[in-house]
Amino acid sequence: MTAAVPADLVHRVRRRLASGAGVGGDVAEVRAGVAAALVAEGVVLPPAEMAPLVRTVADHVAGLGPLEVLLRQPGVTDVLVNGPGEVWVERHGTLQRTDVTFADADAVLEAVRRVVGPRGGRIDRSRPFVDAKLPDGSRLHAVAEPIVADGPVVTLRRFDARTIGWDELCASGTTPPAAAALVRAAVADRAAIVVCGRTGTGKTTLLQRLVSDVDPADRVVLIEDAPELRPRTAHLVRMETRPPSAEGVGAVDIATLVRQALRMRPDRIVVGEVRGVEVADVLQALITGHEGCMTTVHASTADEALIRLEGMALLAGLPLAAAQAQLASAVDVVIALGRGPGGQRGVVEVADVCADGRTPVARTAWRREGWDA
Repeated sequence: MTAAVPADLVHRVRRRLASGAGVGGDVAEVRAGVAAALVAEGVVLPPAEMAPLVRTVADHVAGLGPLEVLLRQPGVTDVLVNGPGEVWVERHGTLQRTDVTFADADAVLEAVRRVVGPRGGRIDRSRPFVDAKLPDGSRLHAVAEPIVADGPVVTLRRFDARTIGWDELCASGTTPPAAAALVRAAVADRAAIVVCGRTGTGKTTLLQRLVSDVDPADRVVLIEDAPELRPRTAHLVRMETRPPSAEGVGAVDIATLVRQALRMRPDRIVVGEVRGVEVADVLQALITGHEGCMTTVHASTADEALIRLEGMALLAGLPLAAAQAQLASAVDVVIALGRGPGGQRGVVEVADVCADGRTPVARTAWRREGWDA
């Protein structure tokens, strides 16, 4: 709790809102309700002091409490809570510890429950983890006792809704002009593209740029676990997975959505990330004439991306020879992202995928020297 806002004031505002009509989920509605409740509690301040008080109380009534301040700061892409007394952010590619804290573990859990509860999520000892999509598209993951020892661990990932232009990507060093020319040509040639990299290297940002470059006449079917991508393309159909209900039924996974997409007359299928057996359905889409498909995978290099995809295909039940042959036939280009000196993220390698017999091989077309994949 921030020193400027007494805990008892937040509790009184919360009780007053609960006893009335409550407030909607919209930020403006929440703040309007909080402002009215504060006035009813006898709080009268000049507008310059009232506005930040309303915002802070609203953060504790309907949001993530002190974390909301961090989420509003420019350049913050991740907020990491390692227990009530330790909060970190990733800002411009660098991890930094903040002075934000919670009163105790219960305060962390209360903040998480405030935002996941209205979305059907729960976290307690019988289900000590939760994954939720927030209204702004950010993803929240939380883990609590008994599977963590030092208090709840919360991971928040923010996604930039902007589609960053090639000029900005080149000027910032994220995608040098030589690499940009290669990947833009791959999109224009309807190559099947896999973007790989570790967490936080910019896979989603680059994939969004690539999808925005497709021919406006192309019908793009976009499949994601969460709506992270906001590509600027004229003909876009979006589909999202669905977790099981509290009764354990009704789940819809990536593989199911890929099979549905094949019946929707797609020109291109884009899968936000492949991480399991759904790769078999993605490969089937690629080798049955759906050119120009794109996806991402967690792997550090182009070679590792092919190995990871091969492993997923084996888990899906494909024989080794079939998995390798399909990869060699289906994937055209792998773009690997990594981090350079000082934490800057960007494209490290662009590789063409060729067949060595029936085995897929990544042949580097461009590589950045001095950067880690």
